[in-house]
Amino acid sequence: MATIKKFEDIEIWQLARKLNKDMYPIFKLLNETRNFELNRQMERSAGSIMENVAEGFERDGTREFIQFLAISKGSTGELRSQLYRALDRNLINEDQFNAFRSDCKLIGDKLGKFMNYLNRSNIKGKKFPASTRNKQ
Repeated sequence: MATIKKFEDIEIWQLARKLNKDMYPIFKLLNETRNFELNRQMERSAGSIMENVAEGFERDGTREFIQFLAISKGSTGELRSQLYRALDRNLINEDQFNAFRSDCKLIGDKLGKFMNYLNRSNIKGKKFPASTRNKQ
């Protein structure tokens, strides 16, 4: 596996960024239709996916990173649930729903696999000195 030097190199973060960009017209529509609370919740969930990947990576410790990846994974589930609410209110159509739900599912699956990889690896991050790594 290639060494990741910055969070922007992480495919999951890139996919979450694209999801946020692709969903922007939906967020704008929700505001225009005065669905402010749903809009706010969906924007926060979508943003949380990429932001927790970034924050966890920047903490330089594998255990913390996994914890933040888990929060990010939870946000994908939250956003998927909110997509159902938007669909049920006829704020998005079936095609939009299916596309965004599929994107969330893909990101969530990749997060789960990445967390499993990190849990099985000996990577501890920079936070822990080499002398304590074997004790972790």
